[in-house]
Amino acid sequence: MKYVITGGAGFIGSHIAEELSKKHEVIIVDNLLSGKESNIASLSIQFKQGSITDLSFLMEVFKGVDGIFHQAAITSVAGSVTSPLQTHEVNCTGTLHVLLAARDCGVKKVVCASSASVYGDSPVLPKIETMLPCPLSPYGVTKLTGEHYARVFSELYGLQTVSLRYFNVFGPRQDPQSEYAAVIPKFISRILRHESVLIYGDGSQTRDFVYVKDVVQANIRAMESNAEGIFNIACQKSIGLNALAAMIMDIIGIEVPVLYDPPRHGDIHDSLADIRRAAESFGYTPKYTVRDGLKETIEWFRNQVHN
Repeated sequence: MKYVITGGAGFIGSHIAEELSKKHEVIIVDNLLSGKESNIASLSIQFKQGSITDLSFLMEVFKGVDGIFHQAAITSVAGSVTSPLQTHEVNCTGTLHVLLAARDCGVKKVVCASSASVYGDSPVLPKIETMLPCPLSPYGVTKLTGEHYARVFSELYGLQTVSLRYFNVFGPRQDPQSEYAAVIPKFISRILRHESVLIYGDGSQTRDFVYVKDVVQANIRAMESNAEGIFNIACQKSIGLNALAAMIMDIIGIEVPVLYDPPRHGDIHDSLADIRRAAESFGYTPKYTVRDGLKETIEWFRNQVHN
């Protein structure tokens, strides 16, 4: 098959590309604002540098393509609070462009990256796809908008679409240097350097962390199935941030102080997914525990330090 991965030089996109390129023809679209060519340098793929906000560019790239894995986005909750317009242009207008180009080029299916941020801070756990969304940040609003566009394109134009609501994805190639980096790469890189770690809030907040290889499996299964609609992608287990920091220190074998700052705007307190819909629709079952995923991730970070 011939697949396009938007945002394919990024953290999750490059892992999807790595797996797909073993059996299929893969074209990566990325503007390299957050993606890195080093993430895909060893892969047998075609690389097209450009933005999903450029519709004519997408129309050229999508010709003769069977399916699209739409990963490109501005992914920061905090960044969306400070720059809502830029986040909207990439995540909403960009997603609309991807769907338009897919429709007009005769692409069969688009699997879109959505986010658990669409649920907001409802105290009801676990989160299930039928809950009323209530995003707390512009980022969450853009992801919900993308889901609605995908559904409407299925209903109006017959383009098969899936939206995967990722919970807290982690793994190798996640950038700890980013201003809005996720908590796990920040913790790992700082602990490896014997530096204190920072938690926003009191550390009692919980997250449903899912290893990136399980997210790859979910994307490919969703593409290869007849499934359409919205699906949670997570581990269906939650861990507190204090316990997470302790687990990482235990695996690495280094103990550092934990510092606390006030909670950030737009951050939710607790997160836990119900993943039965994905399990029943396309056989998604997470293979990695948080600890197993952390071991592989820490090993990758150690190798970066030595290279």
